[in-house]
Amino acid sequence: MAAAQERLSDGTGGMDDAKETGEADGHSSTAPLAFRAAVEALRSSRLRPQIEVAQTKAPQRLAPYAYALEATVVDGDQDLADGRLVLLHDPAGHDAWRGTFRLVTLVRAELEPEMAADPLLPEVCWSWLTGALQARGLSYGEPSGTVTRAGSHYFGGLAERPAASQIEIRASWTPREGLGGIPDTAGHLASWCDLLAQVAGLPPAGPGDASVVTLPQRRGPQSR
Repeated sequence: MAAAQERLSDGTGGMDDAKETGEADGHSSTAPLAFRAAVEALRSSRLRPQIEVAQTKAPQRLAPYAYALEATVVDGDQDLADGRLVLLHDPAGHDAWRGTFRLVTLVRAELEPEMAADPLLPEVCWSWLTGALQARGLSYGEPSGTVTRAGSHYFGGLAERPAASQIEIRASWTPREGLGGIPDTAGHLASWCDLLAQVAGLPPAGPGDASVVTLPQRRGPQSR
């Protein structure tokens, strides 16, 4: 686990490793009960219809057990933001996590020029993440991560394209474990979707919003 600890120490490692782990679906009989319960809570969550979520390949070598989701925020034929959320579990515990579970995320979105020019944008984006967790009363620890702002300017044959700006949030945190050593992964997923929606510019969903839909197990081909 030394390599995993080093790569996850800043909350950003491993998100580009798409190789599948043997426990990616969370249903293997060899997976601990706490991990299977945490995964089942993710799979049965109900989310806003504008956020399309599906299981994806989980990175390996970061922890003995892992499960991953990818999501896209959709408005008509436009993809406003996308991201990936990975649940890691090490039954033996992890010094860097200070727990047996860890959530790791990557969130990306295009930015309006006015927002991209805001010098406080990185701090604001980080506050969106912590605020989303706190707004749902979730207990967590050891948060870490990076906020990266990038701009693209086009030249030559692409000169007609307007300049574009993007924001990227890479982060990880330890969800506190509840009864039976199981964290509230459904709550953390809901908070993560709140972050995605905020980055995409969607209005917040109200409590008990009837427009939420059951998380699909696989996202089908899109017309976009």
